[in-house]
Amino acid sequence: MKHKLIGPFTQVVSLANLPMKGAIEDEALEIIENAGIVIDENGKIVEIGDFASLLIHQYSEIEGIEGDAVLLPGFVDCHTHICWGGNRARDYAMRVAGKPYLEIAKAGGGIQDSMRKTREASEEDLIGVTQQRADRHFSRGVTTIEVKSGYALDIDNELKMLRAIKNADTFTKADLVSTCLAAHMKPKDFEGTSKEYLDRALENLLPKIKEEGLSNRVDIFTEETAFNQEESLYYLQKAKELGFEITVHADQFSTGGSKVAVEVGALSAEHLEASGDEEVKLLAASDTVATVLPGASLGLGMQYPPCRKLLDAGACLAIASDWNPGSAPMGDMLTQGALLGAMEKLSTAEVFAGMTFRSAKALGLTDRGRLQKGMLADMQMYPCADYREILYNQGMLLPSKVWKKGE
Repeated sequence: MKHKLIGPFTQVVSLANLPMKGAIEDEALEIIENAGIVIDENGKIVEIGDFASLLIHQYSEIEGIEGDAVLLPGFVDCHTHICWGGNRARDYAMRVAGKPYLEIAKAGGGIQDSMRKTREASEEDLIGVTQQRADRHFSRGVTTIEVKSGYALDIDNELKMLRAIKNADTFTKADLVSTCLAAHMKPKDFEGTSKEYLDRALENLLPKIKEEGLSNRVDIFTEETAFNQEESLYYLQKAKELGFEITVHADQFSTGGSKVAVEVGALSAEHLEASGDEEVKLLAASDTVATVLPGASLGLGMQYPPCRKLLDAGACLAIASDWNPGSAPMGDMLTQGALLGAMEKLSTAEVFAGMTFRSAKALGLTDRGRLQKGMLADMQMYPCADYREILYNQGMLLPSKVWKKGE
């Protein structure tokens, strides 16, 4: 079997042996100094150790690293909406100027604006913009990206979005994981009730998605302005019966979504800005990942989720970008993680865990997010000598190299 040696790295921050749930102190981090990493022809890690000791063996290839270099696992962004048409720059300008959402919507903005532009876009257009955004994410160390539909909100165009995501996955180096979010909200041009809209998706959309292999994940926005708890439970339980994995947009503006997520056994409950002590306790006692989206807090000018409380209670906390055209247009995962850590008093280990193996858990993935034997060699390298410099620079220190399966 062909093996490749890469190194030497000043530090390898493996994230091995860290717990999946609860608080983590930086002293728990495994830091391997002057290290090399051996990768097999399938893109999996064979060994990590002292570079000089590894160098005495024979390899089919040696990839040399010069200068100071800190190696981390690739980031896993478990919540994005990077497949959309148009932009909402006008909405953003109105919102930061203090205009309420209803006024923005009356002026033709809001999610309905993204819906119109996404419906108008061709599948080729959506493949192109999704690939561009995924490539930018990859260049900044994000090697796995979840991508939701949900900006089309009718059968044909939701399928168009999911096909575009599937096709974009073949053109970008990052892995794209698609999620059907047809239950983002009931579109204004659907004349029936919310339940009738959900039934239409269950009967006409989800079977087609299964048939074409477009996604194995279903999401719903559980909120007073979208779908209530009863509607959400009904839809998610039916989707689960069809064989889909479940995730929930939960507790963004009001509570209830995290309760739905735990009750239905969702992989993750995502947002959590409105979560209180009861929701924290509920999530911590469950196997549902608490996924927080600092980009939405920044974009909307609202409070961060109670991350410190969630970790101290024993929850599995994932950090994702929520990259979307409305509430989270920045899309820079590292900047968001650094700012969230400063505001919520998270250790470097907690931020890195939240953006790697804990985020992978939110996608049901167990083969990435740590640098250890048998895991995918999805990796990113920073031009510094001390891993603490990465968050210290708050997103201004970018990876100088990114590997997907060792390439």
